[in-house]
Order: sequence, then C-alpha cells, then structure tokens
Amino acid sequence: MSRKIPKLLSIAGSDPSGGAGAQADLKTFSAFGCYGMAALTALTAQNTRGVTAAYPLAPDIVAAQIEAVVSDIPPDAIKIGMVATPEIAAAIAGALGKTPRNLVLDPVLVPTQGASLASAGLERALIATLLPLARLVTPNVFEAAALTETPQAKSVDELAAQGLLLVEAGAKAVLVKGGDLSGDPVDVLVADGETRLFHGRRIATRHTHGTGCALSSAIAAGLAKGESLIDAIAAAKIWLEGALEAADALDMGDGRGPPHHFYALWR
Repeated sequence: MSRKIPKLLSIAGSDPSGGAGAQADLKTFSAFGCYGMAALTALTAQNTRGVTAAYPLAPDIVAAQIEAVVSDIPPDAIKIGMVATPEIAAAIAGALGKTPRNLVLDPVLVPTQGASLASAGLERALIATLLPLARLVTPNVFEAAALTETPQAKSVDELAAQGLLLVEAGAKAVLVKGGDLSGDPVDVLVADGETRLFHGRRIATRHTHGTGCALSSAIAAGLAKGESLIDAIAAAKIWLEGALEAADALDMGDGRGPPHHFYALWR
C-alpha cells in the first residue's frame, strides 16, 4: 500500500526572489517531504536587499483560490503568512470556514527591510478573524508588540506575557519568537495554560531572509504529518538551524539571502 503524502496550503504573498512568502513556504513543504499548494494574497517587488513595492490582490480572488484548492485537494495543514489588508483577512476566514485543520498563522506585518506589508487596521482584523481559527500563532518580537498594543518585549518574561495576552484574545496557542532579543534565541510557547521555552543557537550568517516564513511552514509540515505541537516546533527549529548554517554555501543575493531549504538533500 502506498503512503499518502501530506498536503499543505500556503496562503501568503509572492516573493519573486524566492526567499520568503509563498515561494519559501513551498520550498519548506518540499524539504519536509510534503506536497505544497499556494493561494496568493499579494504581489511584491523584493529581493535580498528589501521590499520596494507591495500590491494586495482583490479579496474575492484570494477567496476563490482557497476555495478551489480546499474543495478538490483538502490540505492536512494550512500556513497563513502575509494577509496585507483587513478585507483579505475576512475573505480568508470566510473561505476556510469554521474549522480549518492545523492552521498556523504567521502574522506578517513589517519586513526587516523595506516597505510595509500591512495596511492600517490589519492587526485588529487578524485578531478578530484569523487568530481564533489558528492552532498556532507565530509572531516575532515586533509583531507580538503590535498585536497586543504593548511595548516591544525586552525579556523572555515579557514575551510570555504577550503570548498570554494573545491567548486571552482567542488564540489556542502562541509561539512568540525571540530571535530579535539579545543573546541566544529563545522562543516562548504559551498553550494549554502553560509556558514552554524553546532554546536555540544563534547562527552567524547574513542569510536570514524569510526565516519566519520557513519556521512557521516547517511547523505546519510537522502538524500535517500528525506530530504533536511540541514535536513539530522542536523539529522545525532544528531544521531551520541547519538551513541557516548551510546558507553561506548557498550565498544568494547581495543582501540578506535566504536559508538553504534543501541543505539536507545536498549533503
């Protein structure tokens, strides 16, 4: 009997350079042996040096893409990245229905370099429409502050406090990524009334474009395979560290290049 391949849907913006967005999600799904599909929310002009322009798609087109996929090839997990506008957030929620399976929401708001990827009011729209549908929400330090309307966290305790606020706002589980704090990176998971820390290693490389996309997509891939949330996060972090260690060998672009998504296959 043949083994069924896990199927994942990325709902995200397009990065023509391939380092972030839907393109990075599809690479990550493939790296984990999964079948990837994508519904685009926006077109962007960007490369390793930054984002120069972003053009959100019409909400009905976004919804039509999602409905076409889920009606024919139901995904085992869904990853949502760049949503761009409150109207698109509502369209995504409507297209997915009440109980999407294994939904990971990575609330893309502002890139490290370049133009904003979110219109006014998106934070509140995400909390109202998509946050309650997600099995896991994965904000970074800046996004957690924006979503909770609190000052940017300076410590692990403050990250945990912001994660708890998002759980109280309706999230089932929140992984606040602490890579932008000083010292070794620590991510904080708030779920089921408990807080769990995931310690990592800081990899010396300039090639960090799309790491948030890669991590959340890797977690979604683990969930699609039936792994527990804890195991999926742990495996995703180990994989991402390897992809960052191999990124200098890939050496894409003059700016912040992407991690090496397929490093395990190239060894």
